[in-house]
Amino acid sequence: MAQPLISPSVLAADFANLQRDVEMLNESSADLIHIDIMDGIFVPNISFGFPVCAAIHKHAKKPMDYHLMIQKPELYLGSCKENGAETIAVHIEACPHLHRVVQEIKNLGCKASVALNPHTPIELLSDVLPDLDVVLIMSVNPGFGGQKFLNNTFDKVRHLKEVIKSRNLNCQIEIDGGVTDQNAAQLIEAGADILVAGSFVFNSPDPAGTILALKAL
Repeated sequence: MAQPLISPSVLAADFANLQRDVEMLNESSADLIHIDIMDGIFVPNISFGFPVCAAIHKHAKKPMDYHLMIQKPELYLGSCKENGAETIAVHIEACPHLHRVVQEIKNLGCKASVALNPHTPIELLSDVLPDLDVVLIMSVNPGFGGQKFLNNTFDKVRHLKEVIKSRNLNCQIEIDGGVTDQNAAQLIEAGADILVAGSFVFNSPDPAGTILALKAL
């Protein structure tokens, strides 16, 4: 199996020691830093806004992987770019004009990612898939960290991987929600390329060691 990219979510970091935790990620084997932005409307929680993103960007040495769980994400793409975004993920469920938003992300020079909630079928991506760099599959219902992983994710990843291969596309699959050492290897085997881990990393006694262990699966 190919070694996965690991994108720890700072949503689970200690916000009273955010610089310390970002510097830990810089020194770790993490590949990306995952930034979850929630608005309390699209999902039933509010995370943080761009002043916190600016603080993270000031100290981050790894590429930043933005996940916009918000209504009207197109209004904030420029702010993501200004605050270090390499990749920007928007939810298909929040974008009635998805192709336009994907093109706006690309025009900013960022990688375009589209996220799917657990109940959303991958077939809805058919028309836009050739334009995407990443598809982010939610393996929990979005809005809160620390949720239980949904097992139907494995079949969804396999199905999406088959579609990507059959269409000869260059698109990565990212998994977000409930990722641990109990399901990471199976996700990679199914076809996942990027694993987001929040609580599992930051709640462990040795976060950097946990990241390294995930990469070694």
